[in-house]
Amino acid sequence: MELNQHSCCSQHGRWCICTEALLALNDLRQKTLLCDAVLRLEDGGVFPVHRVILSACSTYFRYLFTTFDTKEQNEILLQGISSYIMTQILDYVYLRKIHIHCDNVCQLLVTADYLCVLSVLELCCEFLKHKLGFENCIGIMLFARCYFCTDLENHARRFILRHFVQVSQQSEELLELPAEELQAIIGSEDLNVKNEKVVWECILRWINHDPDNRKSHFVDLFMNVRIGLLETRFFHEKVRNHPYVKENMACKPMIVEMLTFLYDVQTITKKAERVLLPKIAYPRIPQDILFAIGGYRDGIPTDVIETYDTRADRWINMEEVDPFGPRGYHGTAVIGFNIYVLGGFNDVEYLNSCRCFNAVTKTWSEVAPMNSCRSYFCVAVLGEVVYAIGGHNGFHRFKTAERYDYNTNQWSLIAPMSTERSDASATELNGKIYVVGGFNGWNYMNSAEVYGPETNQWTLISPMLSQRTGVACTALHGCVYAIGGFNGISRVCSGEKYNPATNTWTQIPEMYEPRSNFAIEVMDDMIFAIGGFGNVDATYCVECYDEITNTWYEATHMNIYRSALSACIVKDLPNARDYVYKHRERLLEDLRQNKLAMEIHGDLEYEALGDNINFDFDF
Repeated sequence: MELNQHSCCSQHGRWCICTEALLALNDLRQKTLLCDAVLRLEDGGVFPVHRVILSACSTYFRYLFTTFDTKEQNEILLQGISSYIMTQILDYVYLRKIHIHCDNVCQLLVTADYLCVLSVLELCCEFLKHKLGFENCIGIMLFARCYFCTDLENHARRFILRHFVQVSQQSEELLELPAEELQAIIGSEDLNVKNEKVVWECILRWINHDPDNRKSHFVDLFMNVRIGLLETRFFHEKVRNHPYVKENMACKPMIVEMLTFLYDVQTITKKAERVLLPKIAYPRIPQDILFAIGGYRDGIPTDVIETYDTRADRWINMEEVDPFGPRGYHGTAVIGFNIYVLGGFNDVEYLNSCRCFNAVTKTWSEVAPMNSCRSYFCVAVLGEVVYAIGGHNGFHRFKTAERYDYNTNQWSLIAPMSTERSDASATELNGKIYVVGGFNGWNYMNSAEVYGPETNQWTLISPMLSQRTGVACTALHGCVYAIGGFNGISRVCSGEKYNPATNTWTQIPEMYEPRSNFAIEVMDDMIFAIGGFGNVDATYCVECYDEITNTWYEATHMNIYRSALSACIVKDLPNARDYVYKHRERLLEDLRQNKLAMEIHGDLEYEALGDNINFDFDF
């Protein structure tokens, strides 16, 4: 990574130096002109320098050159620094230019820390942030801690928590972690695991790497496994009777607590009093938050925003609403922590206005409007560019499309589609945008096309097996999924997926609920179908499709019925706790109340918490 900063601003001391001045100063150094100090290194390196230049960039040199004991010394011996690294440091001091790569970043960081060249220290930290991977994230976290690089340490730790599944299975560094470090990681509320089985298997992997010396740590580590989130069968077959558990009497209280919990779940409707969820079954905090925004409720647009806690399988009403007013048949897009709410219809006019909600600061702002008013249109994000495609403005259906660059806050037109489409749907896959279905004013469509940004061209692909307008489209594991919609006669439950490699569509199992004009998103490798319009009215039902089992599952309903809504996911949200279900201790009582209510209505097939919470009631 070559970094050139001829005009440099530092948080730790601001300065602005023009290119000509920097080059002139460096030329003086190279020619040993006006130099008033010499740095000597243990490997024989000799570096004439200007005291004032070094003092401007380094508090270490400022102190060295201004204190009584050393201010008269012309030669300074620096120990433990190589000539190569000193050359890099001085190139930065004089030219704001430094070459950081994997082989020198650690030495540069250590030296910059020692010499208090904080700008170089920051650049090294930024370099390491971009180099984080499953194999090195633990080492970088510990290295950052040694040199008090708190921001880098926190960044690496968050990477470990977010990618814990891969880290726990692939990292060799994890096997060398001290027990207390591993305990702190697996005990975190923010550990990103869909299945607690991953945590159990991580403990076994760590202990089995050196069982003679590590078995004594098993109990402390085991206490951090939320065994109440394990599948019942897995608990009985793999955990309860594991030798490490059976030979440690200290594990017995947890096993008893788990058995009591399972009994409570099995006999939940017989309980006379309120039942609290034990800590061993508390869902962890998700790092990705799904937002469901706006739509139509009771025939009028709404500004309600709900968030979905995938670990607790609960929807939460946000206090914040769109201050610019409600809308439906709109689109949403996410870039970073910003949610863009685009176009739509507010029951009075078709809109081209666009608003931005920052999920971290929780503030709204208005951004540049689209070139056209668009409702019933589709939205996709490619890279960090938002695309608005097709739609209807109350008079005409569009085949036009435009894209938004948030860096310039501008919309620009791209090539139009092959035909007009409203009520279609779009998704991004492998650097291209796929648009499926819709209505052209005469026909309910089964056609689909793909846009390539490099060529700025649309190309027709194989048509879908069914006509679909009000369809929802998303991408998962290399395929495009088109689900639900209206076929000209009724709303449908059916779905199909497109394989770009073979240019073919194949059926997938049907949803439980027929629906059109609903929201769709992918979380935890599952496709969520959210709300929409059924054959009679709007629905608040949510269900999710698991590609591995090829099955749809019911999830908890939203809090309100609505169609024509839009949904999006903000990933790796640092304040995700602000958007999750706060009362995790009530989840078991919620289950009891819901089961009692369903029994009263004669329906004993209700499953309140869904698979995400892993309450497996089948013994």
